[in-house]
Amino acid sequence: MTSEVAKATILIIEDDTSLREGLAMNLELEGYKVLKAADGEQGMKMAFDSRQDLIVLDIMMPCWTGLDILEELRKRGENTPVLILSARNATLDKVEGLNLGADDYMTKPFDLPELIARIEVMLRRKRTEQQSAPELLIGDVAIDPLGRSVLVVGKKVDLSAKEFDLLHLLASSPGQVFTREAILEKVWGWDYEGTERTVDNFVASLRTKIKPTKHIRTVPRVGYKFEP
Repeated sequence: MTSEVAKATILIIEDDTSLREGLAMNLELEGYKVLKAADGEQGMKMAFDSRQDLIVLDIMMPCWTGLDILEELRKRGENTPVLILSARNATLDKVEGLNLGADDYMTKPFDLPELIARIEVMLRRKRTEQQSAPELLIGDVAIDPLGRSVLVVGKKVDLSAKEFDLLHLLASSPGQVFTREAILEKVWGWDYEGTERTVDNFVASLRTKIKPTKHIRTVPRVGYKFEP
């Protein structure tokens, strides 16, 4: 068991209690940290509000189906690896899931060792992609996505987790205008109950911390953008 695997967090979204609990127990025995959601509504909330490295997702659930959750994740730019579990074995169902952005698809009943092996492959692929993620160098600002560190004019700047996420979001798409609503969804979560004033406060704090640079520009009545 590698230390990377031992630290990986997996979110299971499955409404079958015995399957969910049994799968969680086996994954924990393999060294994973496991989060569990018992239905689509809880799963949708946890998918956006929790930090996970991979999602195991059932299709047939009340409120939100697995495909609904997957579509919403990809629509909002979330690239967390997703493995679909489904009793539906039709080719069209598999194609639909993969076209919506699933990384893998297994039908029930499934072989547990094979499921774990597929999870390990997906996590290794994700780690490889993360390790190759380039540092963002924009003007006098250097952002290291892996180390979650920021240099401004060569000096390290201490940011909170949300301040870093906000800066990284804006800097990753220079010139793109983000509305306050979009920033709230991407940085704080899709059902965050705060107001758009939260974004203004964090932008003000971030601007203070990354002085003398003035890359973060206000777009009146709309939101913010990172100007190279």
